[in-house]
Amino acid sequence: MSGLVKVKRSNWFYFRSTIFYLFLLFLYGPIAVMTVLSFQGETGGLTFPMRGASLHWFADVFNPSYIGDFRWPWGRSVILALIIMVLTMVISFLAGLAFRKGFRGNVVFFYLVVASLIAPSILISLGIGRMFTSLDMQSAWWSGALGAHLTWTLPFGVLIMLAIFSRFDPRTEEAARDLGATTWQTLKSVIIPITLPGLVGVALFGFTLSYDEFARTSQVSGEHNTLPLELVSVTGTASTPSLYAIGTMTTIFSLLVIGLSFVTLYVIQRRRAGGA
Repeated sequence: MSGLVKVKRSNWFYFRSTIFYLFLLFLYGPIAVMTVLSFQGETGGLTFPMRGASLHWFADVFNPSYIGDFRWPWGRSVILALIIMVLTMVISFLAGLAFRKGFRGNVVFFYLVVASLIAPSILISLGIGRMFTSLDMQSAWWSGALGAHLTWTLPFGVLIMLAIFSRFDPRTEEAARDLGATTWQTLKSVIIPITLPGLVGVALFGFTLSYDEFARTSQVSGEHNTLPLELVSVTGTASTPSLYAIGTMTTIFSLLVIGLSFVTLYVIQRRRAGGA
């Protein structure tokens, strides 16, 4: 009987493993194919079989004469993502402090924040664009897109900070005040260091969600595209392996950002362990 149970457990283990590996293949298979095809030769296309191997399409990304010049759109996306990252981190932290202390109408405010995740992204972009038009203002990637991206990143940041502050022990803050610390000193030396790993996570969310956002940018970018918009516009006019090349480079860039975040968290934890 025990042998039959072991066989059933073994079969269930292999079944779960197969499902897991199929999921990984579904998730990372397209990225692997894109990376391989980005090294096509000069006469290569968007599909297999490959026609030689070269770095031609990577060089073509930086060629200003190419119909899709990705250099400035990429720069705009990075700058916008950095601004969104800082604003999301600061506003989410302040919102977490406010919810922790409680204020009138906090329940209504919470549902208004979460409602931004439910509303269709394209409608939010369209609504912000209409608002700029009604005010006789020109929406751009640094104004209208900034507001549109915040409607996407702030709900995640606020939810993360609420979870962090729900586990925050108020006795730590009370102990600092008993030792004579002012409100600012308590915030600077107690609350911020304890919540810093969460703030790094909020910053990572803000950057990555903004960096590759398309729908909420589509109606508010103005004359100058961000990278996702430029990629979509080029796809409709002239598709070459340069698209795969820029996809490979942006994937590597995203992995570097994620890796930097994990290194930052590791350093924070080591310092805490050393201080303890």
